[in-house]
Amino acid sequence: MTGDPRRLVPRTDAVLAEPRVAAAAERLGRELVKSLVQGAQQQVRNGGLAPEDVVPAVLAGLPATAGSLRPVLNATGVLVHTNLGRAPLSPAAVDAVVAASGTTDVELDLGTGRRGTRGEGALAALLAAVPAAEAALVVNNCAAALALVATALGQGRELVLARGELVEIGDGFRIPDLLVATGARLREVGTTNRVTLADYTDALGPGTGAVLKVHPSNFVVRGFTRAVRVAELAGALAGTGVPLVADVGSGLLAPHPLLPDEPDLQSTLTEGADLVLASGDKLLGGPQAGIVLGRADLVQRLRRHPLYRALRVDKTTLAALEATLRGPVPPVRAMLEADLAELRTRAQLVARTVVAAGVDALVVGATARVGGGGAPEFELPSVAVALPAAFAEPLRRGPVPVVGYVADDRTLLDLRSLPPTDDVRLIAAVLEVARRWT
Repeated sequence: MTGDPRRLVPRTDAVLAEPRVAAAAERLGRELVKSLVQGAQQQVRNGGLAPEDVVPAVLAGLPATAGSLRPVLNATGVLVHTNLGRAPLSPAAVDAVVAASGTTDVELDLGTGRRGTRGEGALAALLAAVPAAEAALVVNNCAAALALVATALGQGRELVLARGELVEIGDGFRIPDLLVATGARLREVGTTNRVTLADYTDALGPGTGAVLKVHPSNFVVRGFTRAVRVAELAGALAGTGVPLVADVGSGLLAPHPLLPDEPDLQSTLTEGADLVLASGDKLLGGPQAGIVLGRADLVQRLRRHPLYRALRVDKTTLAALEATLRGPVPPVRAMLEADLAELRTRAQLVARTVVAAGVDALVVGATARVGGGGAPEFELPSVAVALPAAFAEPLRRGPVPVVGYVADDRTLLDLRSLPPTDDVRLIAAVLEVARRWT
């Protein structure tokens, strides 16, 4: 049995004791590294790996982190891509998350040593960014914000909502289903395409908990249509005691010249909404969060509701949100405002580099989009690097996954959705695919 390959397999404890493997086990966890060791040992038994190559094989297979999520280069041209985690955090926000990952003063007044306001810095940053708001609240996402509002203001009461705003968003999620699940009763007004101010006012009664305005976000109805503006509704509701709640969705803090039709938090409050709701991980450019801004008494009512405890965010989200609001321009806004000539210059450099290595590539015009349900009809002129269509799948499966899209039998890598700092990684990924697959 001297030729039995099992006799040549290095012992598990010996491999784990190797200094580089031991350091990896300390960083990533012993069980994760042990599973890689056992996989390499099995390769030796099968004759696919030499015994002396077990340690190098284990080291080569080590993941960057103990988690399963992998960094991906977004070359889709969709700035806020839901499947890719929506808004990439700014370096300032990443630093804030790291700083907050240990023990923090998230809910402690260091001066008095007593309990403090949870996330006070993030709330102050929100109020500074949206001066029309009296108070702020942060929950897990915008759907959570809507659920909290519906529960606190509408449970056992009626929520008045236009039929054309009973929308379905991603993955089959329907706004009316969420609202009904809270115990609220929906009072639908108007028709699919038209609603008037009288439709709203005629629906008001002693059982009305709130009037809701929900931005359709990911679709547009055109033609014979009519909607009621927030300012009109606010005027009609004045003196009734019925709060007006507007879900603006995308998290645009203030008007943006590139997105004149996209509702923003500041303008919606100025027009008279009592509460506005939005996402933190879309055009705001921060972490996943639901933002609630508006009247102090209503925000306090939400904060004191028992459901809030189940929906509130953790310290790392608060840290990332504050840093996004106070720090430099977040990546999503930089992508939105990127100069077309600079995008072309970047694309030309990428194309020249990969062509020099024998890859068929050229620079082409492209169309980017905001994504994440924001500005559904708005198109951004962009620039892409076009590669053979066969590159799409191996790029996604590479060591550094690159997600582009296939059009006209070519793989297009749109640079508007990719930070300039990632161009080197993009080039390396393309060259790696060329080396392995061509």
